[in-house]
Amino acid sequence: MEQQRVQLLARHRSAESRNEITAVVDAVRSIAQSIRESGREAEQRFGISGAQLFILNELAREPAQSINSLAERTFTHQSSVSMVVSRLVERDLATRNPGRDDARRVGISITPAGRALVRRAPDAAQTKLVEALKRMPPAEIRALARNLRLLIDAIDMEQGEDESQASSRTKRA
Repeated sequence: MEQQRVQLLARHRSAESRNEITAVVDAVRSIAQSIRESGREAEQRFGISGAQLFILNELAREPAQSINSLAERTFTHQSSVSMVVSRLVERDLATRNPGRDDARRVGISITPAGRALVRRAPDAAQTKLVEALKRMPPAEIRALARNLRLLIDAIDMEQGEDESQASSRTKRA
């Protein structure tokens, strides 16, 4: 009798866990698909990447004092922002401006062509994601960040194991 109860609880937990895993996988897929589709639309309609549209959206709100400040505002690594800004400058959608107080510091602003593009374009998926996160309570953001980090670490650990297993098979062959 007790063993049947334990098995029933295990099956219930398994089904519950399966439902939660499905919900997480569906949510991750939905976010990835939204970013992918937004990028595809930006590319097809405007000839720029989703990342470029994301940076233009931010520059339309307010010019940036530096690449670092723009990276901070967009929650993006400085080197990625620098590459995106270079492409926007090449396309005359943004400009680099010498700093008023410090010539070594370069500000970034949107050009009239960039502003016209932003007016015609929908917000980038990244913009929507950041805005949604900003509306969440800080405790929920911390919990989400912690749990996503745990998930990423678990994936990285499994990939490391897969690579080491493949490496050991290759050495034996």
